[in-house]
Amino acid sequence: MSSNHYFDYIVVGTGPAGAVIAKTLTDDRETSVLVLEAGENNDLDKPIKDSRFALELEENYFPQYFWQGEGVPQEEVNDRTFEWTTGRLSGGGSSINGEQYVRPTPAVLKEWESLLGKRWSKRQAIENFKQLEKFIGIKGNPKFHGYHGRINIRQTPVNPPIITEKLVSAIVKATGVDEILDYNDPTTPIGAFTRWQLYQKPNGTRESSSTAFLSSDILNSDGFGVNGRKLRVFYKSTALRILFEGRKAIGVEFLKEGKKVKAFVRKSVIISAGINSPQLLMVSGIGASRDLKKAGIPVVFNNPNVGKNLTNHTLNTATFSFNKTDFDELQNDPFALYTGGAFLPHPLVEKNENRRAVQLVGIVSEGKLIITIIFLQPRSRGIIKIQNNDPLKIVLADEGFLDNSFDMESVKGIFREYIKPIAINLSSIDSAYQLINPTLETIENEKALEDFIKENFGHNHHQQGFLRMAPYKKGGVVDNRGRVYGVDNLVVADASIIPFTVDGNTSAAAYLIGYTIAQNLLFDN
Repeated sequence: MSSNHYFDYIVVGTGPAGAVIAKTLTDDRETSVLVLEAGENNDLDKPIKDSRFALELEENYFPQYFWQGEGVPQEEVNDRTFEWTTGRLSGGGSSINGEQYVRPTPAVLKEWESLLGKRWSKRQAIENFKQLEKFIGIKGNPKFHGYHGRINIRQTPVNPPIITEKLVSAIVKATGVDEILDYNDPTTPIGAFTRWQLYQKPNGTRESSSTAFLSSDILNSDGFGVNGRKLRVFYKSTALRILFEGRKAIGVEFLKEGKKVKAFVRKSVIISAGINSPQLLMVSGIGASRDLKKAGIPVVFNNPNVGKNLTNHTLNTATFSFNKTDFDELQNDPFALYTGGAFLPHPLVEKNENRRAVQLVGIVSEGKLIITIIFLQPRSRGIIKIQNNDPLKIVLADEGFLDNSFDMESVKGIFREYIKPIAINLSSIDSAYQLINPTLETIENEKALEDFIKENFGHNHHQQGFLRMAPYKKGGVVDNRGRVYGVDNLVVADASIIPFTVDGNTSAAAYLIGYTIAQNLLFDN
C-alpha cells in the first residue's frame, strides 16, 4: 500500500463519539486520523438543517439519511417488528434525532464510577460536558454548564406558550414534583419544566456532531483537514471488517464508492458506529466462537459478551385534545419542538428524589397534545447476533421489549399514577384538555391497559450497552478506556459501551464517551 493509506488512527463513524475523537486527536497537528463515513455530508439539506423536520425525520426514516433494517418480531408486544436503523450520514444519529440534550444524572454516573473508576465520575463528567458545551440557556450557571465549547445547546422556548404552562402545572399538581429550571443541573434531576435543552444553534438550526466537530474550520468540503490538521474523512465509505495481524488490529477494509479499499494504522482502530459496531466486531472475528464458526467467520477472540445486554427504553404515548386558541403561541418559537416535559421517579417503588425512572415529553401534532412516555429503568435485555460472514447483511437484533414483567408493571404504573392524575388536573385547568387515548376507563381496566400498552408501544433509538464497558467477568467487551478485550490496538467508543442504562436520551452520553476516550488516547500517547 502507498504511504497515504497509513494513519495514526482510523475512526469508523462520524456520530457524537467518532466526530469528537477525530477532532480532538488531530488538534495537535501531528496526529493523523482517517474517518470512514458510510453516508454523505448532508448538513445543508433542509430536512437536516431545519429543526422543524426533527420529529418527522425520526418518524418516517427517510431512506437517503438512514440505514435500512428491521429487528426481529417482539413476542411481548404482539410479535410486532420495529426498525433497526440509525443515521447514515455525517453526524450519524445526531443529524436525524429529536435534538434533546439530556445528560446522565449523578445517580447513573455514580454506578459508572463504582464499576470503572474516577475517569467516569460525576465530577469528571461535568467538567467534560462543560468543555463540550456552548450553552444558551435560562441563566448563567457556570458551575454546571460550559459557554465556550463547540456544541451549541439552546434552551427553548424563550417564552413558554400557554399549552406548556398548563401541561407543566398539571404535572406538578398531579405528581407532587417541583417545577425546575434546568434538568441538566445535577442538583435538580427530578421535576417538571417548561424549557427543553436542544442541540440547536442560536437561530434554531440543528447542531450535530458534524456541524460542531467537522465544520469548515476543521474540514473542507473535499474531506481534508484545514490549517495543517492531519484529518481525512472518506464519505460513502462503508467499513467491512477490521484487519488483524494475529490479535493486533492493523487497519480496516472498506467499500469506498463501490470499490474495496484497505487502510492501515500505526496506533489504533476506533469503532464508533453505534448499532453497527457489534457487527463490525463479529464479522472481524470477535464474539461468541460458536456463533462465529457457524457464520463461517475465523475466530480472533472468543467473547460471548459481544451483542448481549442490549437495552432500549420503552416508549408509549397518551393523547389529549386541547384548546385550539392556545395553538398560535407555538409559532413564537417554531424550533422549540416540545411543549414542556418532566423527569419523574418510579411510580411504584419507593420514591428516590434523585433517581429518574420516567421521562415525559409534550408534543403538539396533528391537532392533538401528545405526552410521550419513556420508561428509563427497563430490566428487559436483548441480543444482537451475526447472520453470516457477509458484512453488508444486517444482524439479527432482538431488543427483548417487555421480556421482564417488571417493565410492563412499571409502564402500567406510569399510566395509573401519573397519566391519569395529570389528565384530571389538566382538564380542571382547562376543560378543553381531555384525555382521548387511552381513556380513563382503559387505564382502570387491567387487561385493557395491558392491551393498549402493547398495541401503542413505540420504538426509541436509545439502544445501548451491547458492547458493555465493564470487567470481562461482568459482561464486558471493552475496559474502562474502551479497549476491546483479547486484542490490541482496537477501541470502541459510542453508546454501545454504556455500562449502566442512562436515564434519558443517549446522545449526550455518546458525546461524553467520545471525549473521555479521546482524552485517554492522548494521555496514553
